[in-house]
Amino acid sequence: MSAAPPLLELDALGIHFGGLRAIDKLDLHVDEREIVSVIGPNGAGKTTVFNAITGIYRPSEGDIRFAGESIAGKPPNKITCKGIARTFQSLRLFLNMTVKENVMAATYGATRATPVESILRLPRARREQREVAALTEEVLSFFGERLAGYRWDQPAYVLSYANRRRLEIARALATRPRLLLLDEPAAGMNPKETHEVTELIGRLRNELGVSILVIEHDMHVVEGISDRVVALDHGVKITEGSFDSVATHPAVIEAYLGRDPEALAEA
Repeated sequence: MSAAPPLLELDALGIHFGGLRAIDKLDLHVDEREIVSVIGPNGAGKTTVFNAITGIYRPSEGDIRFAGESIAGKPPNKITCKGIARTFQSLRLFLNMTVKENVMAATYGATRATPVESILRLPRARREQREVAALTEEVLSFFGERLAGYRWDQPAYVLSYANRRRLEIARALATRPRLLLLDEPAAGMNPKETHEVTELIGRLRNELGVSILVIEHDMHVVEGISDRVVALDHGVKITEGSFDSVATHPAVIEAYLGRDPEALAEA
């Protein structure tokens, strides 16, 4: 029996900005129910990869395939509808909207009621509103007490930083993705919060069956979640494999620490 094709596949992907090659002939794949981490120093091209996958950047060369279909150059809303959702390195919440409203806002791209039907509260609009409310409560319940109960009606700006991060993940989940892109989900968190987000990422895969592509600088998180790790430097993949093999690879050490780590440590 042949192996199942990858859920996501980047084939010789190139992203060029004038003469700058931000991504150069990158091959990368994510299988069903797999967690893949992308690491590399600042400027390695990690977020550029996310922007290409989600339609913010149009590839200069190569292809991006999702579930066997090319999505290269498609608009972001079409890509979201196909089953890809993301979070951002900098939070993109609607701070003056409630927790529930933030999640509900992510669902409306999939609704079919017209503005007139919504204004007049016609049957299809009422039915979709009930479905959206039920989906929102289901998604928020996944996060337990962190986003439960009285928090649903609180504006997002009153949440702690860690709970804002959870809310952004919840909003992405409300689009019912098959693939979730997480851009530095543990950034700015203390050790306890980092441990909790590591467990959360594992639950997303194990309980919801979501495939996950993660950008993360915290190596404890990368070690704890990754089936496979891909290391980039200046837009080029320098190695991939298990966490241990990538973390000890000479090219990865050089990318993070320079050519002579011992001399750097003594400086």
